[in-house]
Amino acid sequence: MKRISVLLADDHRIVAEGLKRLLEPEFDLVGVVEDGRALLAAARDLKPDVIVSDITMPELNGVEALEELKKDNPDVRMVFLTMHHNVAYARRALDAGAKGFVLKHSASEELILAVQAAAAGRTFVTPDIAGEVLEAMRAGDEVDFDPVRKLTLRQREILRLVVDGHSAKAIAARLDISPRTVEFHKYSMMETLGVSTSADLIRFALQSGVNEI
Repeated sequence: MKRISVLLADDHRIVAEGLKRLLEPEFDLVGVVEDGRALLAAARDLKPDVIVSDITMPELNGVEALEELKKDNPDVRMVFLTMHHNVAYARRALDAGAKGFVLKHSASEELILAVQAAAAGRTFVTPDIAGEVLEAMRAGDEVDFDPVRKLTLRQREILRLVVDGHSAKAIAARLDISPRTVEFHKYSMMETLGVSTSADLIRFALQSGVNEI
């Protein structure tokens, strides 16, 4: 019987090593990457059955990477690992199409089950927050409950760099775009979110967790 192939993405090397030891006896671990851009490239090249990814990563976070992969392959199956015991993060991941949501402190007990469920087309949510996630869904929250989803991928990328204190010129150099384009995206975000100053924009980013996820 063919073993389930798994691609692992985590930017913390010590954590990644521990996850490798957990996954390798059960699955065919086809690769390990450390950032969202590398995840996109590896997923498209290796075509694993399941991707196991941290949510918070450099370049692109895990949710953004999933959204990009879904454009080419709607059937991509991703299980997220996170340290954040946060229903909003779980909702954001599940709304993006995740097949699993596991807290890192529970990985040794739950990750293998989550990967197996994802490979079978089912969804696994850690019992620690599954009840809260179901309650939120039963409340009839619409996808737009999360204002972050109103922003484009490029806007979220720029916003994280703004929060980190980078100037428009530095952001432009890093993303290989013009400073004017950076400013255009900033003003577009302010208009979309209904805020009027850069300070308000940064406050939104910190409150929504866009700089973390």
